[in-house]
Amino acid sequence: MSEPARNTILHDTGLRPSSTSGPLRDWLAAMRATAPESRQPEAEAPQATAAPAADAKTVGWAPRLVVPDETPQAQDDEVAELIAENMMLKAKLRLEADRRDELQLLLAQEVRELRSHIGEEIAKMEDLRGERDLWKARCEALMQPLFSGQAR
Repeated sequence: MSEPARNTILHDTGLRPSSTSGPLRDWLAAMRATAPESRQPEAEAPQATAAPAADAKTVGWAPRLVVPDETPQAQDDEVAELIAENMMLKAKLRLEADRRDELQLLLAQEVRELRSHIGEEIAKMEDLRGERDLWKARCEALMQPLFSGQAR
């Protein structure tokens, strides 16, 4: 630490006279003035709630009635509805699975048919290539005597 920091004198708030006023002291004084006023209604509130309790004790004891939220029959009905909904959803799921399986079978059959058709078309193209090559060879054979006569 530096020397000036060690030698600083701490300000003692107790040495100040309380007659000096500042914004903080004014605010604190205002808060102290309003605090007792706000505490009094709170103190009166428990007494007001205690009075009806005392009246109930003087009138006599009465059992507290507890009303259940739902009756067991209502809960059973709700469970039955949920079970029925679950069964309907399972049936729909089975139907959708069956439809999906049928569509997959149809698609597989279509793919097989397309593959066989493509195979047939490729076979036809190979036949045409063979014929083309045959005609090309025949043409070359027929043209050979014509061009060989000019070369001599």
